[in-house]
Amino acid sequence: MNRKGNPYDNALMESFYKKLKRELVNDAHFATIKQAQLEIFKYSETYYNPKRLHSALGYLSPVEFEKNSYSLA
Repeated sequence: MNRKGNPYDNALMESFYKKLKRELVNDAHFATIKQAQLEIFKYSETYYNPKRLHSALGYLSPVEFEKNSYSLA
C-alpha cells in the first residue's frame, strides 16, 4: 500500500513522471488543457512505451522486450 508522500512506494511511476517532465513538459507551452493531454498521451503511447530504450529491460524498448519474452516462451 502506498503511503502519502513516499515516492519509493511507486518507483516505476515516479521514474516515468520524472522523464515526462524532463523530456516534454518542462519546456512546453500548451495553449489548452486538451492540448497538454494530447501531447502527454502521444509521448507515452508513441515514444515512451514503443521506442524509448529502458536500462531495466537491457536497453530494449518495452515493445521489443515483450516480443523477445514471447519468442522465448
